[in-house]
Amino acid sequence: MTLTPPAAPELSSAPSRALPTVRLRVPIEEDAYAWHDVFKNPEVMEFHGGKPHGVSVYEELTARQRKHDAERGFCLWTLLDEDDTVIGFTGAQPWPHTHFGPVGEIEIGWRLGRAYWGRGYVTAAAHATVERVRAAGVPEVAAMVDARNTRSIAVTERLGMRHTETFVVPDSEPERTGYCFRLKL
Repeated sequence: MTLTPPAAPELSSAPSRALPTVRLRVPIEEDAYAWHDVFKNPEVMEFHGGKPHGVSVYEELTARQRKHDAERGFCLWTLLDEDDTVIGFTGAQPWPHTHFGPVGEIEIGWRLGRAYWGRGYVTAAAHATVERVRAAGVPEVAAMVDARNTRSIAVTERLGMRHTETFVVPDSEPERTGYCFRLKL
């Protein structure tokens, strides 16, 4: 499905720009390798453990997302650009942790390859995610963001999310703080 999102909301005196067209698809098996390639940059992984994951992590993750889509009608979708190049993922899934964060809630999230930062892809895809999750009947979503991740915090603001809680991420060295943002759908 190809989505042409609305123009980005104006957040400052800078002129707003149209967001790019993005396409979201349920991850296919080959996407495990594409996600591995696009996320192997240490800058991309800075707030996700700091180092790239092996292909097996993405094989499990893409399989889990196919199951989520079949059961719930949403998942972390593979994000494709205008040329159908895999550039990341965005979507929603049940919060995967049981000991901190928005336990029992639906989390929206995104991750984008470094070469694609700053072009509006995540904002466009996040808007599409909100619409799809709303259509699936989810009443509210949460987003957990590392407190240092100003780019993702900016996306939550563009979505109209509100900061509701602050968490210390368990077992993080050095200790990290995470912000929980929420949006009623």
